[in-house]
Amino acid sequence: MISPPRTFQALVGRYDRRAFEPHGGRAHVRLSITGGSSFDALLERGSARLVAAEGGAEASLTADPETWAEIADDPRGGMRAYQSGRLEVRRNLHLGVGFLAATSGIRDPGRLRFRMILTRSARLSTLEAGTGPPVLAIHGLGATKGSFLPTVAALADRFRVIAFDLPGFGDSDKPIGAPYNAGFFADAVINLMDALDLDSANLIGNSLGGRIALEVGLRDPARVDRLALLAPSLAWRRPRRWAPALRLVRPELGLVQLAPRAVVEAIVHRLIPSADHGWTAAGVDEFLRAYLAPAGRAAFYAAARHIYLEAPHGDAGFWTRLPGLEPDALFVWGRQDTLVPIAFERHVAEALPRARHVELECGHVPQIELPRQAHEAVRSFFDRRMAAGGLARALSNK
Repeated sequence: MISPPRTFQALVGRYDRRAFEPHGGRAHVRLSITGGSSFDALLERGSARLVAAEGGAEASLTADPETWAEIADDPRGGMRAYQSGRLEVRRNLHLGVGFLAATSGIRDPGRLRFRMILTRSARLSTLEAGTGPPVLAIHGLGATKGSFLPTVAALADRFRVIAFDLPGFGDSDKPIGAPYNAGFFADAVINLMDALDLDSANLIGNSLGGRIALEVGLRDPARVDRLALLAPSLAWRRPRRWAPALRLVRPELGLVQLAPRAVVEAIVHRLIPSADHGWTAAGVDEFLRAYLAPAGRAAFYAAARHIYLEAPHGDAGFWTRLPGLEPDALFVWGRQDTLVPIAFERHVAEALPRARHVELECGHVPQIELPRQAHEAVRSFFDRRMAAGGLARALSNK
């Protein structure tokens, strides 16, 4: 057997299970040099060792020799290489990035780490980094906590950023028969805050995650400091022609639907032309990993069904309730968003005159498509809350 490269040996030699440990206690992570050799890092019983690459691995990390050398020599080199596109992580983003976190050699309290948190209703998979005021990041429909990796990296110098998989998605529990509506997910957020001993937090949500963040703010405003809403999904205002038929379709059909990976991949690639590259490719992997499991597929169908069927008006209608939102809110809109058209901005402005709005030249996922601009807006908005809180404390001490 050819000896593993020094870079690979350095990584597995500093594996720290406190930063990440695979579900079930065992996993293979394939480490490959572009155009060269491959080895598997076997994570088992709280340790890591290199073995010959054989068969399938749950996650794969691929880079050129120079990038691997940077990852081995620089504690933050792994995430920097991944964010710049020089390191490709495929198949299982949770496992691949978890391996990078556990082998970085960083021991600071704010280092990147992965945990499974037991809440009152479910076990939720989290990743977090940073210290300071807490920020909970809530992903969109079909996504996972991995869609907020750029956000964690961008805000961790000032905040404790906690991204998590909603119940039904990613590596969190997927209860059969759960409602998977905005109220159910809002309860999951509050339960996670209780499990983490957080009295309150800033919330940032994308798409469905934005709708969930709004629901938390409407139901329990005392637990929310500020809301940053990135292209949030909002109740349809126009008539929904398929609503009567969709009400008759049960999402539990997803438990028995045949969904070959090749078929699902073909559909996703038609919808997302750049699905072979970078963050988008990893996001597709994460979607498929959950969707191809019956419980994950049923959760996806149930959540999508509730998004489409949510009542816009009436006593319990979304647009009827929205003017009662108490926490300060920032809405980030994508001018090229085809899922949540920017025309919604006018309706939100009428319902919430105090809300702030930022428009970006992007689509539906601002934190990935235009990370610098999106995170500058969010950071500035959250920082104003911190500055106001500091001024209030100063005045109260006089």
